[in-house]
Amino acid sequence: MQTVTTRRELLTAAAAFTAYPALAEKAPDAKTMQGAFIILTTPYTAAKEVDYEDLTGEIAFLDRCGVQGLVWPQFSSELVKLTQQERMRGMEVLAKASRGRKPVLVLGVQGADTAEMLEYAQHAESLGPDAMIAIPPTKAKSLNDYREYYRALCKLAKRPVFTQTSGGAPGLELSVDFMVDLAREFPNFGYIKEEHDPVIARMRALIAHRPDPIKRVFGATFGTGSLYEMRVGSDGTITGGAMYADIYAQLWNLHRQNKMAEKRDLFSKLSLMLNLDHDIPGARLYLMKKRAIFKTTVSRQKDTHVTPEEIAEIEYRFEALKPWLRA
Repeated sequence: MQTVTTRRELLTAAAAFTAYPALAEKAPDAKTMQGAFIILTTPYTAAKEVDYEDLTGEIAFLDRCGVQGLVWPQFSSELVKLTQQERMRGMEVLAKASRGRKPVLVLGVQGADTAEMLEYAQHAESLGPDAMIAIPPTKAKSLNDYREYYRALCKLAKRPVFTQTSGGAPGLELSVDFMVDLAREFPNFGYIKEEHDPVIARMRALIAHRPDPIKRVFGATFGTGSLYEMRVGSDGTITGGAMYADIYAQLWNLHRQNKMAEKRDLFSKLSLMLNLDHDIPGARLYLMKKRAIFKTTVSRQKDTHVTPEEIAEIEYRFEALKPWLRA
């Protein structure tokens, strides 16, 4: 996709960014930034083109499931397989499809460096999402590069900014002190997707700084640790897994209702499905098609073929979740 400004111009403009008309709308209260935030799976046609029709339908499905947030694109969206043009258009499709719906919309604007991130962030700002999220830059050489990257984003964004604590440059860790300091500098920072080991210890340290300057602390990694994370005070889970969206949403609702036995039982049933990911990599896309969310099971990065024997195992385990399905 051709850009109309140079990277140097984008960097210069970040601090003095003028809001688009759509940004006059008040950003959602931080109190709404809790719960099951589902990272959308990217759908493809049989020819491996992004299926924007199914992407729109996925939003409607997630809304029916009762999730609290929608996130795209992240690693669970096959981020590294998407072109710039596909990411830009996908953001436009999601902004339009989510308008008037209850879930919070969080657009992923990460780039390999600050200049690339700002190209995505400027486009996202023009669409007026509820928040943005950025994985750390992979081309960073130091924590100062991380600081420049997130400071530029926070200056540009007129809404909450989420950071993910994994996926950046090798050997560079987003420390708790780093995030607390940045949150003190920028009130729109401090929304954390924590998935860097030791997760629980780091989560506890971040929660100790909540609600000021840290605003929200989410778990991740497909929600595999969410039962424990909710007990120590997390604000929810940001995870891929649209095929289980109603389950994630209900786990959060059971937690808020203090229905601990029911939550543990439902989490156990979900865990049986999550355990399939290693042995049957195509299970998730099989369920996306089974639940009539996608027309195909096509992926750009893995083999999604499932054998009759594997389908029997998927169905055997999925049966336990059926009483909890909502869409």
